[in-house]
Amino acid sequence: MSVRCLAWVMVCLMAMLAWGCAADKVSDGETRPGDARLEWWREARFGMFIHWGLYAIPAGEWGGRKDYGEWIRSSAQIPEAEYDRFVDQFNPTKFDAGRIVQAAKQAGMKYIVITTKHHDGFCLFDSAHTEFDVMSTPFKRDIMKELAEACRREGIRLGWYYSIMDWKHPDYLPRRDWERDRPKEGADFDRYVRYMKAQLAELLTKYGEIGVLWFDGQWEGTWDHARGKDMYAYVRGLQPRIIVNNRVDKGGGEFGITREGYMGDFGTPEQEIPPMGLPDVDWETCMTMNDHWGYCRADQNWKSATDLIRKLSDIASKGGNFLLNVGPTAEGEIPAASLARLREIGAWMERHGEAIYGTRAGPLGLPKWGRSTRKVVDKTDGPPMTRLYLHVWEWPRNGRLVVEGLYNEVLGASLLSWPDGPSLNVSREGSGGENLVIALPPAAPDEHVSVVVLDVVGKPDVAHAPELEAFADIFVETVDVKVKAGRENVEYRYTLDGSEPTARSPLVGKVVKIGDSATMKVKAFRGGKAVSPTASRAFTKVACRPGVNIFAAEPGLKADYYEGDWDRLPDFETMEPKRTSVATSFARQPRDVDDKYAFRFRGYINIPKDGVYRFFTNSDDGSRLWIGEQLVVDNDGLHSASEKSGVIALAAGTHFFTVAMFEKSGGDELQVMWEGPGIRKEEVPWAVFVRDP
Repeated sequence: MSVRCLAWVMVCLMAMLAWGCAADKVSDGETRPGDARLEWWREARFGMFIHWGLYAIPAGEWGGRKDYGEWIRSSAQIPEAEYDRFVDQFNPTKFDAGRIVQAAKQAGMKYIVITTKHHDGFCLFDSAHTEFDVMSTPFKRDIMKELAEACRREGIRLGWYYSIMDWKHPDYLPRRDWERDRPKEGADFDRYVRYMKAQLAELLTKYGEIGVLWFDGQWEGTWDHARGKDMYAYVRGLQPRIIVNNRVDKGGGEFGITREGYMGDFGTPEQEIPPMGLPDVDWETCMTMNDHWGYCRADQNWKSATDLIRKLSDIASKGGNFLLNVGPTAEGEIPAASLARLREIGAWMERHGEAIYGTRAGPLGLPKWGRSTRKVVDKTDGPPMTRLYLHVWEWPRNGRLVVEGLYNEVLGASLLSWPDGPSLNVSREGSGGENLVIALPPAAPDEHVSVVVLDVVGKPDVAHAPELEAFADIFVETVDVKVKAGRENVEYRYTLDGSEPTARSPLVGKVVKIGDSATMKVKAFRGGKAVSPTASRAFTKVACRPGVNIFAAEPGLKADYYEGDWDRLPDFETMEPKRTSVATSFARQPRDVDDKYAFRFRGYINIPKDGVYRFFTNSDDGSRLWIGEQLVVDNDGLHSASEKSGVIALAAGTHFFTVAMFEKSGGDELQVMWEGPGIRKEEVPWAVFVRDP
């Protein structure tokens, strides 16, 4: 990495390492819960994931197919006794912990997370609680011990991946549908959890300080929120400063982001990058270099170094971390294609790591030319300065890099990979001078991503449209609208007739109260000139849906139980339920199978007050919720635990209520929540449900 010398100096942030002059302090300018524990992880931004185990021996090949990976035991339906033979074949004589750690370090990675135990139950460490571990193989070396020692020598943080799911342990439930050689009779899941805790105690007491505990395999119905909460507290009790991912619990929703009330320090998007990032949330995208996590000899579909570097750039620009996977061979080596890409990434990070490490999400959105990251420099001799790193993916042929809507005073611009080169000329254009134009040399200095450093006075002042916040787009009497303002020295002015706000339009106060249907538009102004795009949101005044009269009712809902294999909710009106019972909970209804079933709950809900209500379903797989014949929440389709919501205006009284869910495989949760007049978001209490006798 290069240390840049400009008219001012900075301290760049790597944990415990100061660069530049100590008079100025570089910081992110923001704090969030868990800062003390997460500080190093947010600084690191880039880590190595290692998927390795017995599955490296078949290398993806079984029964004539060559496209299996780490799930081969399940995907190829290999009997337990046959899979166990790999234990006698596991002898990775070319494994060298030091070489693997060096490869990560030279790639610019700051931490490593490795599979101590994957779903097949095989352990890469010396465990006193199972013989299905590395010490039963011809290798007979504790791989985790060697890796921990190598990481300590090189200053790399080490993290453990540990699978909750276990296809070997006799007490783990459920079994795979195809397993006939492992009866589930006598299995005790609580005893399995005690086994997990005993192994985690080994992993967190025998190998020194561990940076991250990365759980996985939590989606099956036997694992629940109570177990996740307990396990999170347990591992934090063993190592209080450890960071734990959200897969310890059942709260991972879209992009793997933890929902409120569930455990986990960071979200885990898998094989994807959230399109617009996830503000105010800690998250880490984990991704393969090819199509498999574990070693697959036939998989040569490698992402290019340019693609991987741009993914790193994209993730950092949105405030996330990048955990990039390698799958070692049965001999214990990282594949040559992976090493080649790590070297190219490392060469880029040597020149441009300053634009990744310790940065926060860039303020410029998704410009056509690339991405941006930022740091704040607290100067002792003047106001704070923001250092913007412009990650240029597409080098402009005309030599003009246009940064739209940035109003800050510019202090200087230069190329990060050319620290001793001349400053770049910066000019302004646009009707209000809102666009910066940076003059660039004809050729890009880097074939993957070039970085321009732009220093500006103060916090980023970017022309984003304001955000309009309200409970819903419909209302009964009035609705309060707040304008989320993230900029300084601006006025927000609004209209309610759909016209464009002007410098003479009414000023936004703490809230704007709307009493009739309207289209609200808001724009920021400074010195009488517009300095943002227009935000627009329509609000509609509605009447409450009337309730229905019922003459006799009993507590609970009718629960119709169906069996079948669906990808979406079926048409229940054309089907006969296998049975109908009375439900007093949405969770864990009696059923005859672990997968491929559905429930439809029917009855009435008592609404306490007139007003607009928001209903939520969180389900795995699909669910829908109706009030009367109106579909309020559509959370249908195959997915992991996912929350969706919808709003409806209801009069006080009794209303027809239906919620349906189906389960194909994996988790089976269904949670129904609401919020409305005098009700903060909570699970709908069963006291409000009734049914026909």
